[in-house]
Amino acid sequence: MKLNNDFFVQWSTGIFLFYLNYFYLVPNLLLQKKHLQFFAVLIPLITLFIVFRTQYLMPDMHEMQHPKMFDALGKEIRFSKNKPLFFRIMPAVFYLLIIAISTIIRVLSEYFNNQQHKLFVESERTTAELIYLRKQTNPHFLFNTLNSIYSLAHKKSDLVPEAIVTLSELMRYMLYETDNKTVLLEKEINYIQNYIELQKLRLNNIENIFVNIHGDTRNKYIEPLLLISFIENAFKYGTDYKGNTRVKIKIQIEGNNLDFWVENRIEKNVSDPENSGIGIKNIKNRLKLLYPDSHALTIVEKYQNYSVHLNLKLDQIQTANI
Repeated sequence: MKLNNDFFVQWSTGIFLFYLNYFYLVPNLLLQKKHLQFFAVLIPLITLFIVFRTQYLMPDMHEMQHPKMFDALGKEIRFSKNKPLFFRIMPAVFYLLIIAISTIIRVLSEYFNNQQHKLFVESERTTAELIYLRKQTNPHFLFNTLNSIYSLAHKKSDLVPEAIVTLSELMRYMLYETDNKTVLLEKEINYIQNYIELQKLRLNNIENIFVNIHGDTRNKYIEPLLLISFIENAFKYGTDYKGNTRVKIKIQIEGNNLDFWVENRIEKNVSDPENSGIGIKNIKNRLKLLYPDSHALTIVEKYQNYSVHLNLKLDQIQTANI
């Protein structure tokens, strides 16, 4: 009966020690670097359990001995009642094992929870930053486009209604098609083409505007409004005071790779030191956040020529809202 009692006491105290260590001691003491308090609770508790079991529950050698044995003179051989070393250390090993297992499980659980929390916080930070960058893009684009229409209106051009219709198409895309993290590439390219057509309406000479777009755009996705800043800057800084523009744009799609080139001549009369590069800085930040290992951007300014080359690995599945 005593052996059975010890079995139940062993596992009941073991389970108690496991949950006490897992839910209270490790998170509130060990992980808070209160090591002395941690051991000050555990050591007396384990010692109490061991003493109780070894002294009152575990059988002694006298009760466990085989049938009586006698020596050659017929005298009964008596065995020592002292418990062997195995019986004395077995409870300590059991409790230490329980403590070790519960500590490892709780520490690993806390580690993975912390990692998940860090990923969540980083994701939230990235999302907030992307939203901020997008909000910067929209006013920047709208300001430049309204300037273009104002230029037409100032000339009392008959093209103003057509420019307003084109602008409405651009705004519709920005309002209703760019909520997702990615959009269909063909829609983004259509948006770029509408923007270029709007620019052509306000310019006096469009003979040096070259646009070359080829490749399969179906079932491919891209971050919305990603390329437009480069094109905006090309028209802004590539147009002289007479309305003459030198801009070359090329978009080539091969498989999941997109190559984008834009080149313009830098006209001295449109220098804008305070606002120059706002769109470029924005797009660089977005590329780092959205395509950290899947893009290559090269910008070269030489002999009054400004050229941009962006190589990008496209998405094939639309990503949910930011």
